[in-house]
Amino acid sequence: MLNDATVDLYLKRIGAQRPEAADLDALRHLQERHVLSVPFENLDYHDGTPVKLDESVVDKIVHRGRGGGCYELNPAFGFLLEALGYHVEILPARTYSGEKLGPPLCHLVLRVTLGGESLLVDVGFGKCPRGPLFFGTRGEQLDAHGAYELVPVGNGEVDVLLKGRPQYRVDDRATTLDAFLPTLWWYRTAPDSPFLQYVFAAQVTATGRVSMKGNTLTVTEDGLRRTEELTTDEAVVAAYRTHLGIAVERAPRTTASYRGEEVDMYIS
Repeated sequence: MLNDATVDLYLKRIGAQRPEAADLDALRHLQERHVLSVPFENLDYHDGTPVKLDESVVDKIVHRGRGGGCYELNPAFGFLLEALGYHVEILPARTYSGEKLGPPLCHLVLRVTLGGESLLVDVGFGKCPRGPLFFGTRGEQLDAHGAYELVPVGNGEVDVLLKGRPQYRVDDRATTLDAFLPTLWWYRTAPDSPFLQYVFAAQVTATGRVSMKGNTLTVTEDGLRRTEELTTDEAVVAAYRTHLGIAVERAPRTTASYRGEEVDMYIS
């Protein structure tokens, strides 16, 4: 359990106030602040830094000013919510790439139980909602990113759709962080792992999104999209700092030879 000092620093990191009660309004506020403050990024996959599945992910976000993938961002947010009095569980999920459904445990989300309602909470996906989604609600659930819909598909699984397009499939059977260790190993070592194809980082903003993919900076603001190829290491370092709040000493690089496009689901 996070101590009070760490909770205060975490809340400062995401620009949120400590809630007076662990209620739905506070959860909405905390989730939105997290999505708008902590980038989805894979830098540690390319510089040899270990990726952990424990409370050390909080240190990475709070003290190192960094982000991470779903295996880091959602557990870290879960630790924060638990310290604030919420009941949190880990749920496994499978991402879609187009119409293709990925393997089990390739995504990790949270379930928060509040007042008898089960809520889907996700701060670790390219198009994650800014607020919690109700598992028991059928039909569209409006969010700043568009209309989400949770569609049961049988066997306790639910497809999460955004604007009618499936994003991932959630299994409602709670699990533990240790269950994701084999998949984390695959993400870190497999030649065709989407996390090894490019160095990337993406941050949702109040008016759009900003991302780095290799040396390509893409900024979307109020529906207008611009892309810039950064030609110097200095420009790359400055872009990470200015647009994503990530301090790097040198331009991140990958030595992976395989180049797939599946990474776009995380940063587009």
